[in-house]
Amino acid sequence: MKFFLKRFVAIILIGFFGSSIGMVFVYKVMPVYVTPLMVIRLFQQKSKGEKLKLYHHWVPLEKISPNLPVAVVASEDQLFMKHHGFDLDQIQDAAIERLEGTRRRGGSTISQQTAKNVFLWPTSSWVRKGFEAYFTVLIEFVWGKKRIMEVYLNSIEMGDGIYGASAVARRHFNTTASQLTKGECATIAATLPNPLRFNSATPSPYIVKRKYAIMRQMKNVRPSLAPILSEDE
Repeated sequence: MKFFLKRFVAIILIGFFGSSIGMVFVYKVMPVYVTPLMVIRLFQQKSKGEKLKLYHHWVPLEKISPNLPVAVVASEDQLFMKHHGFDLDQIQDAAIERLEGTRRRGGSTISQQTAKNVFLWPTSSWVRKGFEAYFTVLIEFVWGKKRIMEVYLNSIEMGDGIYGASAVARRHFNTTASQLTKGECATIAATLPNPLRFNSATPSPYIVKRKYAIMRQMKNVRPSLAPILSEDE
């Protein structure tokens, strides 16, 4: 009995690691057309009797305004090009805040958010965090920073039923991802902590304030992103 149980566990583990590593290698070159979050949101809309909304169109990084990766790094993860998937200081600060019961911050890097968006579910738990760490290490090793940024900007939730740079550019600014201005990119980045609450098309005073703060930071982080940006500046 123990032999068969061990064999069963071994098969499950081999299957998981094999399939997960295989998916990471596939997504290194193939566009991510759908994510678990997109499917979950559709079910949530259906359960509420709402109209189903899913706006998403994959575009390569070269067809996204270089201002957008600069803006999201300035807003979300200023050490993106320096860390290997995890910002230990942010993780420590987030853990302390949780223990103290003060304001809760995510502490997640762009790499961690990408791993969660593409491979996992949004509900926070220690199990999901464990899988998130595993996939973060994989994509850092297999994809590299440029591909992580490309997938992030195409898969991140940017509004109600809106995913990625192309969709938000069209739905909120009536333009293409490549034509987004510096101000528009900063406004989008300002809403990312809660894109269902904050709307980049009609920014609140709070989002406008965050937008200008992000724009001030963009000049500081832009040089670090030179290896992944396609721009003549």
